[in-house]
Amino acid sequence: MNSVRIVGGEFRRRVLRFPDSEGLRPTPDRVRETLFNWLGQDLDGWHCLDLFAGSGALGFEAASRGAERVVMLEKSPRVLAALHENHEMLHKPATVEIVRGDALQYLASAKSKFDLIFLDPPYHKGWLDRLAPLLLSVMNEDGALYVEAEHALESLGCWRTVRHGKAGEVHYHLMQQPTA
Repeated sequence: MNSVRIVGGEFRRRVLRFPDSEGLRPTPDRVRETLFNWLGQDLDGWHCLDLFAGSGALGFEAASRGAERVVMLEKSPRVLAALHENHEMLHKPATVEIVRGDALQYLASAKSKFDLIFLDPPYHKGWLDRLAPLLLSVMNEDGALYVEAEHALESLGCWRTVRHGKAGEVHYHLMQQPTA
């Protein structure tokens, strides 16, 4: 099993364990720390969606920092099982909902709105272009989108990069919709 630690909030220093899986690249500690510095350390009241939950690092980090609701979506049964084990290890925070499913199907049928969406899909598979048109239907008007990609992005659909960085081969972006 691989592992990554939660870097801030209530679950700080807790270690999440996850299996090897194709395309699974946990967001490094330093990148998560930067992201939550950009967002602010306190996510009280936020509703977050982690579309490709993988290790759970982003979703559990958001829950650790006070998010009111975190939906973590994962398709792989082995990775999903590890998410449930980590949820158990953290004493089953009620704010975390783990869902088995496909990102496109989830977005097409979701009834909820989110303040923050984590989007870290497998690289080189065209996920970003397929997901972009569906994101607005589940995003609150002033919501933010966090995207990891294999290359730098100026935009994704109507979303514009407002902060970005690079760690190794990972380009990470905080995106928002332009205000009129």
